[in-house]
Amino acid sequence: MTISAFDLFKIGIGPSSSHTGGPMTAAYLFTEVLRADGLLAGVQRVRVELFGSLGVTGHGHGTVKAVLLGLEGDQPHLVDPTSADARVAYIGECRSLNLAAEQRIEFDPETDVVLHRRQRLDYHTNGMRFTAYTAADEVIRTREYFSVGGGFVLDEDEIGSETVALKPIPVAHPFGTADQLLGICRATGWSFSDVVLANELSWRPEHEVRTGLLEIWSVMQDTIRRGTTTGGILPGGLSVRRRAERQRQLLEKADDPNDRLGTMEWVTLFALAVNEENAAGGRVVTAPTNGAAGIIPAVLKYYVDFVPGADDDGVVRFLLAATAIGSLFKKNASISGAEVGCQGEVGSACAMAAGALAEVLGGTPEQVENAAEIGIEHNLGLTCDPVGGLVQIPCIERNAVGAMKAITAARMAVRGDGRHHVSLDVAIKTMRDTGADMMDKYKETARGGLALNVVEC
Repeated sequence: MTISAFDLFKIGIGPSSSHTGGPMTAAYLFTEVLRADGLLAGVQRVRVELFGSLGVTGHGHGTVKAVLLGLEGDQPHLVDPTSADARVAYIGECRSLNLAAEQRIEFDPETDVVLHRRQRLDYHTNGMRFTAYTAADEVIRTREYFSVGGGFVLDEDEIGSETVALKPIPVAHPFGTADQLLGICRATGWSFSDVVLANELSWRPEHEVRTGLLEIWSVMQDTIRRGTTTGGILPGGLSVRRRAERQRQLLEKADDPNDRLGTMEWVTLFALAVNEENAAGGRVVTAPTNGAAGIIPAVLKYYVDFVPGADDDGVVRFLLAATAIGSLFKKNASISGAEVGCQGEVGSACAMAAGALAEVLGGTPEQVENAAEIGIEHNLGLTCDPVGGLVQIPCIERNAVGAMKAITAARMAVRGDGRHHVSLDVAIKTMRDTGADMMDKYKETARGGLALNVVEC
């Protein structure tokens, strides 16, 4: 099983990769199934059912909006976030949508999207069912999909198989554990990023890999810029104020290049900016999810802005090394908050950023593995308890803290010799086991933790 960097780092819109990006992709795929089978012209009505975590937090996470846009033929990396709300409002007012961008059908979001708050499909808590009908209300096609974290989507035929984002072409250096990856590095003298680059070359030329990764970094930087120059209140009803713009203004006034604490405040700002943009439904990069989208950009910008000698090659190596670590979480545990709690999102992102930073700071493969292990070890048991079902409290601040943890983990690791008691493989297994033991109310259902107590207060 090998995951590409372009599977883990996907351009999309907020607020959630599994609750927004995945459902939009699923809805789009359903229209493509209808088109491929020559059934699209006969469709007069579509019913959408959202189960499990999607049913519980469907409005707060923008799932309903995402499904409507997907049915109209949009995909997360192509949709215009500035017009999305107006388009969804128009669908509700007219009670119709433009199916697959080809034909107008009757559609009332109030009745044709059903949120099953206490039912789930067997395979995964993020389940969806799409059904298309004729004018005589006869079923044309029914299809089930599962959003399994980070924007990855499986349909009912892919359950138990590799995810659709995985590449069937054999790669040069496959690995399924950190121990195997370290073995490859010892045998070749390569770094984590070298191994991932060699595998990426099985799918595309090197110049496309580098250009594509720098484009991902460009989008991350754009998100930081928007987040640090936009004020106001975040949507959703909690009246959460955007803080990044004001914090940037304060930091610019007090900026002292010799103030190391100030450097850390800038990192905090970068993460807040990304996740405020995500919460507002703006364009972000899943890294590896939207809920944890601020950690890797913040730590990468720390490298670019504050580490002497940083360059584009280092940016590429950072993202490739992060891919190596993220793929281990995706294969051996989960990056879905609805499946294992926020340890699977912020925890995975923290480990990815820590290991990647350790590599570009000159760390050995053993030190990189150590940094990633520190990053996840100190996020074990982290619950996913979004207040009001919105990716705002505690998600935004949690990314800022996660970015700081990642930098600390990387710095600790590169000061060591790579030897440590807990391996990354053991830490990932522990995260998976902890997620299995965690009560469902702490896994992105907004039924426990802060989500319960803040509302009650």
